[in-house]
Amino acid sequence: MLSMASTQGFKLPPQSNAPLSASHAASPAQRAPQQLRTPSNRKTIYDRNLNRTRTAELSRASFAYLFSEMVSYAQKRVTGIQDLERRLNEQGYPLGLRLLPLLLYREPARTSVRPNRILPLLQFIHGPLWRHLFGRTADAIEHSSSANNEYMVSDNEPLVNQYISVPKEMNQLNCAAYVAGIIEGVCDGCGLMAGVSAHNGGSEMWPGKTVFLIRFEEGVVEREGLLEGKR
Repeated sequence: MLSMASTQGFKLPPQSNAPLSASHAASPAQRAPQQLRTPSNRKTIYDRNLNRTRTAELSRASFAYLFSEMVSYAQKRVTGIQDLERRLNEQGYPLGLRLLPLLLYREPARTSVRPNRILPLLQFIHGPLWRHLFGRTADAIEHSSSANNEYMVSDNEPLVNQYISVPKEMNQLNCAAYVAGIIEGVCDGCGLMAGVSAHNGGSEMWPGKTVFLIRFEEGVVEREGLLEGKR
């Protein structure tokens, strides 16, 4: 610690009016935030017509890369196959919620009605939703014979499974759980609450077949029965 005597000869350096050098400039945190850059035509993605990309297709190579990265991300810190499928389902769920109003907007005016019954909803999933995602309709729709609230949508060759190599110790894994999440989001967006899961249903003819089990809540089935009774 300096004594008073030792500090008597201490003088401050003379002040200078010269501008600060780059080393004395304000830190990035102290600078004013820069505004977002916009295109020269002043238009953003929000100004784009929703029908502009109606017939656009994504290359399979790009899709395969993006989806494999999604699976790798979901695989981190999981406890098992069911946990991994649950995370894939959660990734697809928000997409289903957002696809519903977009697809209804693109439908003709006479058919652009949000499905509020089970059968029209299943037809919407089988047709417009599947064509938008995979360029074709689903292969089959079935009603479970053992449970009144269960329906099945089948895809003989799911695109999401064609570029995924599943190890033998995880042969029960079905990455189409991501598509199951999309279906669940569409169902919930229509107010017909349901849980959707993907199951391996391979056969000799279709070894990669996947069955999407749609299990509606009991309240939805009861409401459906009341509406049927009023007809």
